[in-house]
Amino acid sequence: MKAVKTKGYVKDLRAKSIDELNKDLVSAKKELFNLRFQNATNQLDNTARIKEVRKNIARIQTVITQNQRTAE
Repeated sequence: MKAVKTKGYVKDLRAKSIDELNKDLVSAKKELFNLRFQNATNQLDNTARIKEVRKNIARIQTVITQNQRTAE
């Protein structure tokens, strides 16, 4: 079931412009920073969210790279 969610997320990313992807990337990095901070202060309940956000950052960066290569 998770693969379906991932495919849908990547499909949504591919439909966005590079500017929108960069905004998503910045917000995901901010979220990751906040999650790490909460984890360090023992306030984080769902530690799996850190892994999920890291993978989403990688997905966004991959789509950005693919878009830049096709634009060339």
